Amino acid sequence: MNPLQLTGLQLLQAMCDGKIPPASISDTIPMRPFSVSEGQISFKVKADERHLNPLGGVHGGFAATVLDSVTGCAVHSMLEAGVGYGTIDLNIKMCRPIPQNVELLATGNVINLSKNLGISEGKIVDENGKIYAYASATCMIIRK
Repeated sequence: MNPLQLTGLQLLQAMCDGKIPPASISDTIPMRPFSVSEGQISFKVKADERHLNPLGGVHGGFAATVLDSVTGCAVHSMLEAGVGYGTIDLNIKMCRPIPQNVELLATGNVINLSKNLGISEGKIVDENGKIYAYASATCMIIRK
C-alpha cells in the first residue's frame, strides 16, 4: 500500500484499521486514531509520566501536540491523493489541567476548506464531555 496514492481519508482509515502504522509521534505522545470520516477524526490519548512539567503536571505541549494532530488530520481527511498540508497557525486554549494516566478523547473537525487553506478546530474531552483543551488551526494546502 503506497500512502502517496491514497486520499487523505483512505490513508487515515487505513491507520484507524491498523493496516498502516500511526505517525511516529505516537511513540512520544500516546495517541491513536480510531474513527475518521470526511472532515472529522477522533483519537484516544493518554498522558503519562513522560509528559510532566517540572511541577509534576502534564506539560502543555502534550495538549498542543494532540490538538495539532487532530486539527491537521481533519483537514487531511478531505484532501486528494498526493496533496499535503502544513500547520501555519495553531491557537490553543487550556481549559483545565490534563490528567495523568487517564484516557481522553481528542476530536478534530474541519470548519472550512478552500483551494489553499484548511481551517479546523479540535478539543480534548473526558468520557463525560468535560473539556480540557480547545484549539483552532489554519493549515496550508500543499499541492505539488
